[in-house]
Amino acid sequence: MEYRDYYKIMGLARDASADDIKRAHRDRLGANWRAGQDFRPPPDWNAGTERPGGFEWHFEEGDADAGGDFSDFFESLFRHRFDEAGGQRAGARRHAAQGSGRQAFSAAGQDHHARILIDLEDAYTGAEKTLSLQVPEVTPEGRVTHREHQIRFKVPRGIRAGQHIRLAGQGEPGIGQGPAGDLYLEVDFSPRAPGSPNYRVERHDVYLDLPIAPWEAALGAEVRAPTLTGEVDVKVPSGSATGRKLRLKGRGIPGSTPGDFYFVLQIVQPPADNEADRTFFKDMARQFKGFNPRAQLGSQT
Repeated sequence: MEYRDYYKIMGLARDASADDIKRAHRDRLGANWRAGQDFRPPPDWNAGTERPGGFEWHFEEGDADAGGDFSDFFESLFRHRFDEAGGQRAGARRHAAQGSGRQAFSAAGQDHHARILIDLEDAYTGAEKTLSLQVPEVTPEGRVTHREHQIRFKVPRGIRAGQHIRLAGQGEPGIGQGPAGDLYLEVDFSPRAPGSPNYRVERHDVYLDLPIAPWEAALGAEVRAPTLTGEVDVKVPSGSATGRKLRLKGRGIPGSTPGDFYFVLQIVQPPADNEADRTFFKDMARQFKGFNPRAQLGSQT
């Protein structure tokens, strides 16, 4: 049997693509391209053309619809590759389906946030607290109830208002094998109880208004005053005015750089609710007749 090189006859290279072969066949036969049904490809026409990873054929929508109109030539020419590629794709789909069946869906739980109030003293010493949470859960009957869940946690020494305490794994539970979220507690300081020293905090500095008498402000004095770490003796300089700040270095909220503690002087006027006290103030007015407390306002009276 005479060997005929159909690639040469059709003007094609041996590594020609499927589209190139279809176009060459139709251009060569013209309107009578269907008459090529007696054509058979040479033996082993596709030997050595496989690429690693198998084959994947891509058809435009019109090509898929026209599949029934191809001649036997093209059916025999491409059937082997179509079958091989289709088998590979089906195997891949089965493998993916099997893999998805074995791997359960997992997702991390969401983080939760809450605000807590602590005593200012806790920031100086650190503390251990208990937080009660109402956790939703589903009963065997399908009803949603809440149970109390208590969490013990530590307040670190030196914490400031606005900072957060992270409780790992105390947020929303994860799905499947996903980890639980975290619980973040934003810290703020509790209001002071009535009658207790009214401390104020600015970042890591602490302030306390310190009342003093007029003669203590005028003459100077040493007075006893509270702080968050105990009472101290405070020296009031003579000639002090309301609003003057006296600093205790490093006695604010602890930390790598501790804050300072400030006494803010407040001159308190004694009452004049009897004749003797009123006489005293009249004598003081005569003594300081030239003193005008509103001079800085431009007032002459």
